Amino acid sequence: MNSAARCLLVLAIVTLSFPAAARQQSAVKAAPVAQVPGYRGEYLANLVVAEGKLTELAEDVAAEDYTWRPASDVRSISEAHMHIATLNYLLAEHLGKPWPAGVPKTLEKITDKDVVLAELRRSFQHLREAVMKFKDANLEKKKTYAAQMMTNRNALLTHLGHLHEHLGQSIVYARMNGVAPSWSR
Repeated sequence: MNSAARCLLVLAIVTLSFPAAARQQSAVKAAPVAQVPGYRGEYLANLVVAEGKLTELAEDVAAEDYTWRPASDVRSISEAHMHIATLNYLLAEHLGKPWPAGVPKTLEKITDKDVVLAELRRSFQHLREAVMKFKDANLEKKKTYAAQMMTNRNALLTHLGHLHEHLGQSIVYARMNGVAPSWSR
C-alpha cells in the first residue's frame, strides 16, 4: 500500500471514529464539577465519567431486577450499587468529610430502585465535595485505607480502580438482564 493510500485509510478511520466518540461522550451524564487543578482535578474528571456510567446503568435496569443476582454467593444489583455508595462515603471519611448524618452504614440492605438511585447520587456528590475541599498538600500523607497503609493520592487511585471494577460488574449484570449500556450501542 503506497503512502497516499495509507494516509487516506488513516483519515477514514479517524473520521469514522468521531461520531462514535461523540455519541459515547453525550450518552454519559453526570453532575458537573468545578474546575480543580492538578491531581484532584484529574481524579474528579475520572470520577464523573464512572459516576455517569454507573448511575445510567442503575437508571436503565428495571426496578424488579434490583434483587437479581447471577449466583447465590454474589451481590445483587442493588447490593452492588449500595456497595459503591458505601465506598464513596468511606473514601470521603478518609479525606476528612464525616459520614452523612441519617445515612445508615448498612446500605447494602436497600433494594428499592428509587432509594438506591438517590443514595448512589448522594454518595457521589458527598465524595466530590470531600475531594474539592481536600488540600493538595495532603496528597502524599500516609494513612490506613482499605486495611493498607497508603498515601491519600493512592487511596484516590485505588478508589477509581475499584469503581471501574464495579462498573464492569454492573455492565455484566445489566446485559444479563437485557440492558445494553447506551455508550456501547
